[in-house]
Amino acid sequence: MGITLTYTEQELVSLLRNRDNKAFAYLYDNYASALYSIVLQIVNDGELANDILQEVFVNIWRRIEQYDMSKGRLFTWMMNIARNASIDTLRSKGYQNSRKNQSIQDNVDTIQVKDVIQPGVDTIGLRKVLEKLKEEQRVLIELAYFKGYTHEEIAELEKIPLGTVKTRIRNALIQLREYLK
Repeated sequence: MGITLTYTEQELVSLLRNRDNKAFAYLYDNYASALYSIVLQIVNDGELANDILQEVFVNIWRRIEQYDMSKGRLFTWMMNIARNASIDTLRSKGYQNSRKNQSIQDNVDTIQVKDVIQPGVDTIGLRKVLEKLKEEQRVLIELAYFKGYTHEEIAELEKIPLGTVKTRIRNALIQLREYLK
């Protein structure tokens, strides 16, 4: 039996900034599944989600110096990288063109696979926390963070003012932060 290493967040960040490969392996082993579930919820394609996840970890490795502990937790920072990479992929011309060129049979299979996939353990826990929010806040959080809509798109979709969208999302995030403490 090997000894299981654990790091505090500060130790982990420090080691990553020093380009420690063992710390990076620890980071991947402990966070890959959670980040994968975030990516998968946005792109709904397992193969594409794996590709994006690899891109996310490359970005984390390259940009770890940009992480600021005073602005939030390491996981939150990594989650935003994963979310942004997923949204960027969906908005890319290459992805849009590939979706246009799929046969009907490919689209049917995609829909069936998406409907069958069971949510991961991390997703289940997050969904339970989201259920504590007011319906008006939960809908906006799901649209912004799980579906990849911008605040402007949400305002248009929900037919509410942009300022209201931003306020509700900010208040929801504050509440979620309290629930997760």
